[in-house]
Amino acid sequence: MQQLRLSGTGGQGLILGGIILAEAALMDGKNAIQSQSYGPEARGGSSKSEVLISDKVIRYPKITVPNVVLAMSQEACKKYTVDLPEEGILITDSLFVEKLPEKKYSKVYELPITHTAQEELGKALFANIIALGAIAKITGVVTVESLTKAVLSKVPKGTEAINEKALQLGMDMVK
Repeated sequence: MQQLRLSGTGGQGLILGGIILAEAALMDGKNAIQSQSYGPEARGGSSKSEVLISDKVIRYPKITVPNVVLAMSQEACKKYTVDLPEEGILITDSLFVEKLPEKKYSKVYELPITHTAQEELGKALFANIIALGAIAKITGVVTVESLTKAVLSKVPKGTEAINEKALQLGMDMVK
């Protein structure tokens, strides 16, 4: 079972990101559960979206031990990586996460997610979609086809092309 935590600050689109990831998993014929929480501040406070994806029945709807943590802010990196095991995957947004946890992880990806959104697409609001592309490439947890369909079903009409480009940018930034 894959247990993914997308974390950052309110307003970064991580709740939507989790919903899209879960929907893509369902399109791939897997079981998925998505949950979310955010601080009382909503915009600007800590937020997280958790997604469980499995080929088998999911018996408990919460993350017990995450395999993957996406941290899109320094506070989220500090707060939401405490239970990530050493063999887990940590993905950070290098624009906002300057200091990694002291714990060493087997795979750490420091990616210019928001910077790429601003430079290549003109707006930071595409960072969540870029992050999904990176997660898909790193983990293989969902197919690119399903992820693309799920993204296109959730984004505002007229933004499909730029969101597809955002997904591709995310995949391309992973070596």
